[in-house]
Amino acid sequence: MYEAHFGLQEAPFALTPNTRYFLRARSHSDALELLLVALREREGFIKITGEVGTGKTLLCRLLLNELEQDAHTAYIPNPQLTPETLYEAVAEELEVDVARCANTHQILKALNERLIALAMEQRQVVLVIDEAQAMPEETIEALRLLTNLETESSRLLQVVLFGQPELDQILQQNSMRQLRQRITFQYRLAPLDKVSVAQYLRHRLSQAGYNGGDLFAPSALRLISRSSGGIPRLVNIIAHKSLLSAWGRGDRQVGRWHVMQAVRDTDSARVPNLLVRWL
Repeated sequence: MYEAHFGLQEAPFALTPNTRYFLRARSHSDALELLLVALREREGFIKITGEVGTGKTLLCRLLLNELEQDAHTAYIPNPQLTPETLYEAVAEELEVDVARCANTHQILKALNERLIALAMEQRQVVLVIDEAQAMPEETIEALRLLTNLETESSRLLQVVLFGQPELDQILQQNSMRQLRQRITFQYRLAPLDKVSVAQYLRHRLSQAGYNGGDLFAPSALRLISRSSGGIPRLVNIIAHKSLLSAWGRGDRQVGRWHVMQAVRDTDSARVPNLLVRWL
């Protein structure tokens, strides 16, 4: 659409998580480092939470890529499952033939045998669950029971939970105290600060092939930071619409006016007080 106009090879602000666009901003870099250290120490449960749009799924995919060579991973992107279906999903991810299992007991037995076999091969096994706040309470309990599969000397399965802040509320329930006590490491993703927002925009533009001068004027950068609240998904949406606005007018740089139009067209954007009269 506007790529050729601005000298881009591809759209820089697509919402689809792409690890090539990952910016090691402080909060996200710290979260990734914590994950890798905790998994290296063979801790049981690790929890990463963050508001909608803060980059949890992108971080999740980056972690899976990091573990690809050294661990056997099971990835559950939609955990709104019954306990039985969760066991089946984990078993399939670990290449267990569930068609040969007549019931849940046999699935768990086959899973245990598979985990022991992987442990004998010195393969670490990590279960990564995205959108963990969507798990029903009984499925969370089933997940805890699944981690009871262990030998006298080693933990057979580690679990990483990615979820929205609602996950913390669920785990604060008294019925969840056993699982809550097993979470040894946790981290809350923070929004980007104004310096990181500017770095984020420049990084994504660079990854998309841009090699010119500052495409976003300083006033535009400040407004994007304020109106997005530092939420990466909102930064993407506002930046994309701002580029569309500039392209539509034939402008070569995104200014404050273009961002104002993008903010006005984005329901989730914060409207700074100084802009109310414009919008």
